[in-house]
Amino acid sequence: MLSEHLKQNEQYRNELLEAVDGLTDDKLNKRPDSDSWTIMQVLDHLYLMEQGITKAIASELKNPDSKKAEPKPIEKTTDRSYKKDAPEFAKPPYDYRTLQQMKDRLYISRDQLLRLLEQTDEETLNNKSYPHSSFGPMPLSQWVPFIGLHEKRHLLQIEEIKERLNK
Repeated sequence: MLSEHLKQNEQYRNELLEAVDGLTDDKLNKRPDSDSWTIMQVLDHLYLMEQGITKAIASELKNPDSKKAEPKPIEKTTDRSYKKDAPEFAKPPYDYRTLQQMKDRLYISRDQLLRLLEQTDEETLNNKSYPHSSFGPMPLSQWVPFIGLHEKRHLLQIEEIKERLNK
């Protein structure tokens, strides 16, 4: 099951990178309006989230008091009609970055996740949990597909930003 989720995550990541391929660094770093993130900030948010989730999984794996939790309806993650502020650790700064810099960061965060998962069995991931701000305690095993669904959600946001920048 975990390998299926990782393949799905890789597909979403590829779609994400295809969506920004060919855009100039200036366009990627341009705000569509004063209240919106740039595309680069969205990508940075995804990097920060994946890093934060990887750290949380690693921490809970070491926590002897981590409890088993019931699976949550994480497929709701892609519903953009429901808005939620990013957690503090995942709020991206407004820093000018190149697409190559961001691709490198996304590669690093994915590599860290994969290295952690290589050292972990799925049963352990199913029997420990970490709280999600909307879903509550979530099995660690669900955090892996959540990363992909979260990227799919923000792929839709990137498409919306691209449309607004082209007007």
